[in-house]
This record gives sequence, structure tokens and C-alpha cells, in this order.
Amino acid sequence: MSTSDAPSPSPVSPGPVSSSNNRRQSGVDHAAAMDQMYRLTRHVYDLTRRYYLLGRDRLLERVVTSPTTATLEVGCGTARNLIKLAQRPGHGRLYGLDASHEMLETAGKSIEKTLGLAPGLATSAVASQPFSEKAGQEPIVLRQGLAEQLDAQRMFGRDEPFDTIFFSYCLSMIPTWPGAIDAAMANLRPGGHLLIVDFWDQKDLPGIFAAGLKRWLAMFHVHYRPEVHDAIVDLGTSGRGTVEFESVARRYAYIASIQKN
Repeated sequence: MSTSDAPSPSPVSPGPVSSSNNRRQSGVDHAAAMDQMYRLTRHVYDLTRRYYLLGRDRLLERVVTSPTTATLEVGCGTARNLIKLAQRPGHGRLYGLDASHEMLETAGKSIEKTLGLAPGLATSAVASQPFSEKAGQEPIVLRQGLAEQLDAQRMFGRDEPFDTIFFSYCLSMIPTWPGAIDAAMANLRPGGHLLIVDFWDQKDLPGIFAAGLKRWLAMFHVHYRPEVHDAIVDLGTSGRGTVEFESVARRYAYIASIQKN
């Protein structure tokens, strides 16, 4: 969880904002790396990722929303998943956290265009007002910050934890993923759900095809990380939650569902 010297999250601004807003060196490094990675690719991210980020919509089917729920996506990127949830009737409060200012700028514009909002509504925030006063005016509340520093109150003005937190193909890309898992669990209500979709080991695919697939995925800097999978399993064996796994496309990817005890 956050400490007294942790950087405050940045509201999304109308224009690009320097990633140096993360005062810790580790924060600067990771946020800057994400901005550099997505500065150009963010414009075609959804178009290209649809072909290999399988199982995202299946994960969204497991997100329970109602007028009283609060749902957070960590690593929300272009807000593609949150926009789909926002199109449900009675979707409740929706929140997105991402390390990259560049991605959040694109996310804000996508939200405005897709949901028919006035320009600037999703990409601006009044810093002098508490986040809780603004949250009800925005269909999706976006904040810049690091996953391991997630804090519902400090970042989003919430006095209550989230009902659902989910990671869509980003947990394996977070250098400090153990802290990201711990922060997510700490910000979930008892009985709430942590949902994760990420690459698996492709063991049920033909060997030659799987080998070629792994080389192709490596071109996009993504791969299966068994240590992340093992840490999710440990959430169940340690008693912190009830863990279930579901295979996507013959172990191409997995969906993990963790209900917090």
C-alpha cells in the first residue's frame, strides 16, 4: 500500500503531461517507459491487440456491475474494457488506473467519442475539488499512477474498497507485479473479486505452432510469466482468497478469478 512519501496520482489533463510527476526514481522509470512504449502505438493499440489479446470479453462477462458497484481496471490503457462496461445499463462507478499519461490521453478521448460526451469532460479534472465530488460527473474516472501504489481513497476519493478489480494482459508486464497483486487485494472488499486475464504456457497447442507463437508474441514484448501464475495460485493456498482458473484457446491464456476471503 501507499506510504507517506509515495507520489500523489495525477488527474488526466487535456494535453500530454510529463511522466516526471512520479517523484520516486522507480516511478519515473516505469511511467516514462510506458509513455515511450505507447507514444505512437496507442493510436493503433486496439486495432492490433484485438488479434492476440484473447479472452478479454470473456473476462468482462465475469465482472458483475449494478448501480451500486465500484469497478476498477488496473492498466486500463485506452479504456477499451471500461467503455464496454460503461455501455451496460446500471454499470455503477467505473475507474481506470494506468502508469502512462500517453495512454490516458487516448483513453479520455475514446471515452468522450464513444459515450458521446462533451470534449474535455473525460480528460480534465478540477484538482482543487475532492475526487469524490467529481466522480459522479464522469462515467469513467481515470487516474495516472503505479499499480503497486493503488490506494482507493488517495487516488479516487473512495472511502470504501472496490467490488471488482481486474487486470487485462498487463500484470505480466508490470515490473513490480507482486506489489500490484498485494495492492489490489488490499483495496478489495471481503467477498470482492480480483480478475486477471494473461498469457499462459500454450501447452495444449501443437508444439511447432506454440513455438512460433511465442516468438511472434516476443516481438510485442509479451510472454507467459510462470512466477505470476504461481503467485495467483498462492493466493488460494495461503487462504487469502478462493482461486479458479479457466483456459482460453487451449492454454493460450488464462482467466483467473480470485474471491477475497
